[in-house]
Amino acid sequence: MNTAPILTQTARNLRQTLGSQIMTLITVSLSVLIFAFFCLVFFNLRRAGEQFGEYIKLIVYLNEEPSAAERAMLEQKIQEFSPVEKIVFKSRQEAFEQLSRQLGPDRDLLTDLTPDFLPPSIEVYPARNLKAISKIKEFSDFLLTLPKAKKVQYGREWIERLATLTQLVRVIVYLSGGILILTSTFMVSSTIRLTVATRQGELEILRLLGADSTYIRVPLFLEGLLQGVLGPGLGLCCLYLMFFWIKGHFHGHSLLDTIAFSFLPTPLMLLIFVASILLCTAGSLISIRKALRI
Repeated sequence: MNTAPILTQTARNLRQTLGSQIMTLITVSLSVLIFAFFCLVFFNLRRAGEQFGEYIKLIVYLNEEPSAAERAMLEQKIQEFSPVEKIVFKSRQEAFEQLSRQLGPDRDLLTDLTPDFLPPSIEVYPARNLKAISKIKEFSDFLLTLPKAKKVQYGREWIERLATLTQLVRVIVYLSGGILILTSTFMVSSTIRLTVATRQGELEILRLLGADSTYIRVPLFLEGLLQGVLGPGLGLCCLYLMFFWIKGHFHGHSLLDTIAFSFLPTPLMLLIFVASILLCTAGSLISIRKALRI
């Protein structure tokens, strides 16, 4: 197959519908940018959850110190309910020594006190992932049902806010993914239809002169493929520039220095890129089939 006439015809199609081609490119790029942006936010929230997981623990205060057999039973119950990093049992004496170390030079305040005023406890360190953090309220409620449990303490407010934010971003990722699918297929399909409509008379003459379907179809298909390549490429490049601008602009802020923010991993970028190409080419194929009926 001679590709030169097909490429010439493709270039001619692009010139004739340049305005709509540019609008389609901008729309696809923005859709990819929005979707990839929330993927980036969600990806870094997951990383933050793993980082903060090191500092998250639930302290279960007990009415009395458990025996060795009771400790084994409690540990088994906890691990059966949810995966954990570790479980630490603390006696009254250990809690008293820890409090003394924390007071430092003021430890003499404990001189006339005994460890009996402090309750024994279990320190539970949940798994370092967002799934475990998002279910920490349910985990806390379960720990409160354990034998001899009196109270459960953890950083409830900020953990629940992190979990709520994560759920919200996950929903937005799904919604923006749906928008990406609709805009990519619909806009490319509409642009191809416009190309066919503006050249309907010319296409009829080409048919009468014996032009095969390949000569007519392939340039239109290449238009959709080009949109599929340029759209996500432009969107991801814009996101890359935005990410490093924000990272550099806010460098030195305590929160951003605490969390190791990173750009989207290469496999995820390739997935977004390939999916966008497939959506745009699918839109062009659908439009070609409906508009030409050949």
